[in-house]
Amino acid sequence: MSFDPSVFGEDAVSEETRGFVAASVAMREGAPSLQNMDLVDLRRLMDEGGGAFPVPEPVERAEDRDVPGMGEGANVRIIRPEGREPAGVYLDIHGGGWVIGRARMSDQANLALVEQFGLATVSVDYRLAPEHPYPAGPDDCEAAAVWLVEQTAAEFGTERLLIGGGSAGAHLAAVTLLRMRDRHGFTGFLGANLVYGVYDLSMTPSQRLGVGPEGGLQRDAIEAFYGMFIPEVDTTDADVSPLNASLHDLPPALFTVGTYDPLLDDSLFMHARWLAAGNESELAVYAGGPHGFDAAPIPIGRQATERAQAFIGERLAGG
Repeated sequence: MSFDPSVFGEDAVSEETRGFVAASVAMREGAPSLQNMDLVDLRRLMDEGGGAFPVPEPVERAEDRDVPGMGEGANVRIIRPEGREPAGVYLDIHGGGWVIGRARMSDQANLALVEQFGLATVSVDYRLAPEHPYPAGPDDCEAAAVWLVEQTAAEFGTERLLIGGGSAGAHLAAVTLLRMRDRHGFTGFLGANLVYGVYDLSMTPSQRLGVGPEGGLQRDAIEAFYGMFIPEVDTTDADVSPLNASLHDLPPALFTVGTYDPLLDDSLFMHARWLAAGNESELAVYAGGPHGFDAAPIPIGRQATERAQAFIGERLAGG
């Protein structure tokens, strides 16, 4: 699990990354956010393609499907390869602090997996807080995973499954893996692609300390998300903070994070505990990467995307 400690030094941050971080900070100043805009209006703005970081265009052939066991208004969004049976199925869980975001925000990234690997992607449109606080979102993700495991052979002609998510989506992916193991006896996912996830909702040191606006996610925003998602919930509960869970019998994982991200410790700690539980794990740390950096058109963004794609390809080939 060793890595080069120089990645954490300021000298390791490239000029391209510095420029992106500075531009991102400037772009967010005064931009619509939970701190200055009503949540309903913010969601509507994002659905319409507005905001500091607009949601990519949806994929026209994506199919929205109701799934048994998911809450009212929750469903899954499926993109299939054209002209062939899928080589596997990737269960995707979107981010957004459990409060904002939609499954379609992952359409373009999922389409890339469909086209590169011949996968089908199933993205979970789970219920959002604060209207539906914990455990609604995790329950919907669990129901989607149960449906997928039970129906994947009939629905997709394959039983090769992977899971992934970013930020809150990585948290929900980890919780889903644990629930599938503990509640349903299923440990058959080939791999877990977990990108700058949050795994300790009682706050790791990096969450508490932060790095200022350069991190892309500040402590007041983190606390606001927690306040809506887990009001009056024990944050040490392993179903809330999967870092506290027994992590045995979980699939190989890739943890991706940037050094500026206030969720840095979550990936460092979870990677170590994943290994200590006897699982395979890779840790990819990118110098100067803020929260969300993998979507940026800069070298570390492309490197992170390519490494995640390579991980998925390796798991398909090895599984």
